Amino acid sequence: MTPRFERFAAIDWSGAKGSRHKGIAVAVCEAEGTPVLVEALGGIWSRTAVADWLVEASGEKPTLFGFDFSFAPPFVTRGGYLPGDAVPESGPDFWAYVESICDDPDLGAASLLESTHRRHFYFGKADGVKADFMHSRVCEAHYNSGGGKPSTVYDAIGAAQVAKASFAGMRLLHRVRSHVPVWPFDAWPFDAMSAQGSLVVEIYTSIAARAAGRPRGRTKMRDLAALNDALAVLGCASYGGPAPDDHGADALLTAAWMRGAAGMDELWRPPLLDMQIAATEGWTFGVI
Repeated sequence: MTPRFERFAAIDWSGAKGSRHKGIAVAVCEAEGTPVLVEALGGIWSRTAVADWLVEASGEKPTLFGFDFSFAPPFVTRGGYLPGDAVPESGPDFWAYVESICDDPDLGAASLLESTHRRHFYFGKADGVKADFMHSRVCEAHYNSGGGKPSTVYDAIGAAQVAKASFAGMRLLHRVRSHVPVWPFDAWPFDAMSAQGSLVVEIYTSIAARAAGRPRGRTKMRDLAALNDALAVLGCASYGGPAPDDHGADALLTAAWMRGAAGMDELWRPPLLDMQIAATEGWTFGVI
């Protein structure tokens, strides 16, 4: 049974050090209407504030929450998240482990990469050949084969790296999971009759952008006209607020895309998603 939601929330995430992050943007799209940005108290989101907001919002109405970070490191092809190191072997247990060893402020996880498990991460030429670190999850490899280019959580250098954001995100998942299930790691959470409930999924904002007609390599929208053109492709009215930055634009468009995509049964049942992948690596919603 395909789940039904009354609200759709997209969060453009950040793994930056510190306690307030201009790179975080939160947008919501109701069952009808145009998506809007959710303003943080004080104007700039912290990761902890996003977690608290999610828990509260999940109890208001059935909401699909999408986060743009990797929910787990690769596991299937290598037989472990950090081969050679004693760490848990399921997604939720690994999130708890990340939480237990990281004391970075505001759910940060840079210490895991920079010290605790340093040898697994690429920070530059001194670490050797970068290609030796470029391991992918099954869904990432599958997406790559179709022309996508998601990064790996082991690449910790450069503006495009997702390592710090992903491990910080795992701390958030550990914090919110007792309130809101995380797909596909948790059992199907919906009542058999109503198929309603809140849920957290992993998303790529680039999938939403491509669905809205943005060309490959130009998925970022840096002005209001570009955002409104993309929203129009998804059947949404123009955004009525002031021009958002690129993080806000990504979140707004992705929330609108999630509203349409959530009703597509095939996105909830990717052919390659088996029980082992669901328990260890998870899957990015929208990749089939």
